[in-house]
Amino acid sequence: MTRLRTAIPGPRSLELSARRKGAVAAGVGSTLPVFIESADDGVLFDVDGNQLIDLGSGIAVTNVGNPAPAVAEAVHAQIDRFSHTCFMITPYEGYLEVCEHLNELTPGDHEKRSVLFNSGAEAVENAVKIARHTTGRQAVVVFDHGYHGRTNLTMALTAKNMPYKHRFGPFAPEVYRVPMSYPFHDGLDGVEAAARAIAAIEKQVGADNVAAVVIEPIQGEGGFIVPAKGFLPSVASWCRANGALFIADEIQTGFCRTGDWFASDHEGVVPDLITTAKGIAGGLPLAAVTGRAEILDAVHTGGLGGTYGGNPVACAAALGAIRTMRDRDLNTAARRIEEIVVPRLRKVAERTDVIGDIRGRGAMLAIEFTERTPDVAAKVAKACHEQGVVVLTCGTYGNVIRLLPPLVIPDEVLAEGLDILEGAIP
Repeated sequence: MTRLRTAIPGPRSLELSARRKGAVAAGVGSTLPVFIESADDGVLFDVDGNQLIDLGSGIAVTNVGNPAPAVAEAVHAQIDRFSHTCFMITPYEGYLEVCEHLNELTPGDHEKRSVLFNSGAEAVENAVKIARHTTGRQAVVVFDHGYHGRTNLTMALTAKNMPYKHRFGPFAPEVYRVPMSYPFHDGLDGVEAAARAIAAIEKQVGADNVAAVVIEPIQGEGGFIVPAKGFLPSVASWCRANGALFIADEIQTGFCRTGDWFASDHEGVVPDLITTAKGIAGGLPLAAVTGRAEILDAVHTGGLGGTYGGNPVACAAALGAIRTMRDRDLNTAARRIEEIVVPRLRKVAERTDVIGDIRGRGAMLAIEFTERTPDVAAKVAKACHEQGVVVLTCGTYGNVIRLLPPLVIPDEVLAEGLDILEGAIP
């Protein structure tokens, strides 16, 4: 069906873009300069009456739909009661309920505790604080191609310079980077890749100095890199043997995105701490650190928190989102998306030499182009955008197209988006 009434961007979006230049800092970018006024499952409606197919979900945020009815209803009900008290001043039940769900849903059957924040970067930064407090050590190990946020500490943890780190230093110290398992490029199995990383840790950092190893179970901004089987369990085992905490950054992979509640579940990896955000609250800002009770309870009272962390409206949204994930079995929905998308993309890869790899899990899927520059990926993304399909690029070299459709996207909308994507690939 025809979804576009104007060129992309349309005249009203162009008008608003001109206003934006006089109001919004130029350092804030936008992938597609189209202003949105409403949305539905898998579709964004812009101010010019165009319907855009959404294969980005606001970077894996609107997993449950946009807006999801249960989220909207919960938000409306909460905002009518009260909007804020600060949990550190006078607490409320919604915060407790979110923590109880996180303690139940995250990997492992051990006793857990959770603490709520506003953003993924804030969650990662607090996880590092907790690890240093618990272990009495300072060194933090991260991986090539990793992305963990835009605060000073999380920029230090992040690998890619432009646009995230360029001229923003100096960065936090005691951060060490080791090789990631990258099967398409290194050819190593998971155990071999883990041995390479562990050797670097032991030689360059020293096991007794490591407070934590922080890793995305599937790397996001770095290129949707899925480590070879055995890599994550091997690294987690090394952490246990050497008194370091294994921290899983599941901010992009969490909440059914990969076909499991969390990507760590795929190989039965149980993190000491897990950071979550993005898909947790159906579009409202909320994040969390969840982990072993003895670790989180060891932090002194007042050592964790924040004015807006676990805001009651965001907590209500999270409860609605989690209910939707369960009621609609969104883990199965994510696996179904993989079953639809991957065979189609592999057929495209067979007819062209510009595609090097098709990878991902669930509804977190990627195309890596053979050229290690952003040129091909940028051209494909631009062609999709002009035809009303929102796709995102990523990767250390900018040569990856990432697909993050909402888990509730209708089959026919997904198929139409894939038709346009396929047509855009040379």
